[in-house]
Amino acid sequence: MAEPKTTRNPQSVAAFLADVADPKRRADAEAAVALIAGATAAEPTMWGTSIVGFGAYHYKYASGREGDWPAIGLSPRKQALTLYLATDFDGRADLLSRLGPHSTGKSCLYLKQLADVDQDVLKDLIVRGFRHLDGQTIVSGEQ
Repeated sequence: MAEPKTTRNPQSVAAFLADVADPKRRADAEAAVALIAGATAAEPTMWGTSIVGFGAYHYKYASGREGDWPAIGLSPRKQALTLYLATDFDGRADLLSRLGPHSTGKSCLYLKQLADVDQDVLKDLIVRGFRHLDGQTIVSGEQ
């Protein structure tokens, strides 16, 4: 079975953020890293070449595939600031309804601008999602 490409590595988070071309996206990413680090008390680390991760959890699929993934991840993508968050914790839907402008994918939260969302609600999402996953092993019948 192939090894996952996105793994924790020693690359510099600061250097990665400094290389974000768009100054607004870079500022949002730096602010989000500070917010997540403060909310979780976890140190940011690079995962792969484009994700800043905080904490970690282990996943196992029925297929035998398994690996590690950040409990909270962040990537300053061109179209949006992308946060990788847990999807199945109590209160998530209510928090998302109060967050402000955003969109979601399977486990992604997309923000066009950090200033457009309620920072307290975002912090609550981060804290709850992090507590739900950090240090856990998730076993799933998927994939």
